[in-house]
Amino acid sequence: MQKRTFGLLGFPLTHSFSKPWFEKKFITENLHDCSYENFAMPKIDGVKLLLDNPNLFGFNVTIPFKKEIIPYLHHIHPVAQAVGAVNCVKRENEVWVGFNTDVIGFEMALRPLLLSTTTSAIVLGSGGAYQAVAFVLKKLGINFITVSSREKEGAIRYVHLTEAMVHSHTLIINTTPLGMFPKLDDCPLIPYNAISPDHICFDLIYNPEETLFLKKGKERGGRIQNGLRMLEIQAEESWQIWQQNN
Repeated sequence: MQKRTFGLLGFPLTHSFSKPWFEKKFITENLHDCSYENFAMPKIDGVKLLLDNPNLFGFNVTIPFKKEIIPYLHHIHPVAQAVGAVNCVKRENEVWVGFNTDVIGFEMALRPLLLSTTTSAIVLGSGGAYQAVAFVLKKLGINFITVSSREKEGAIRYVHLTEAMVHSHTLIINTTPLGMFPKLDDCPLIPYNAISPDHICFDLIYNPEETLFLKKGKERGGRIQNGLRMLEIQAEESWQIWQQNN
């Protein structure tokens, strides 16, 4: 049996969510003709050989290649174009098309947490995951402050984030890798004392289940959410994209 190959492009991929998730899905749904592989590449130019694989039907993209993959694709879906990042690629009649499923994953994971009073947010980090988060917040009409560790237009530095800002912005989203396994003792340096039971703390990290950022938020009475639900939704959305017209 010739298997349909799917996979994950990125580097490094030592603690990938996608491979075990899809392998379990293929077993549970008796999809014996499918396999999911990790394509760990230190440089993006290796993707040219990957795209020539006739058995490859689609793949996910993670750091650091969500932007770098774009020039290698024939078409970009409008949402991915607006976000400026691709995390899902599909072969359509020998043409490679880029999508962004992080957007729907984040939006669907976030929506159940929102209150009528959730009108302003703080986004920690301005790296690869930032674009999808910013896109969703704009779509939902939630004003936000971007906090960056480096100088960036439209962002403030961590040293300029005040208790008053944290107090008045009741949604705080961590898009940085701070606190990700194995560096469990790291967290963004923000005024945690200003967090209250009115706050929602959302961390895109899923390993560990509860980062130091989330622990500190919970200690102050805030509601917390890790990135697992977002990843599950975006993975399933990727699968639906790959199956359309196939």
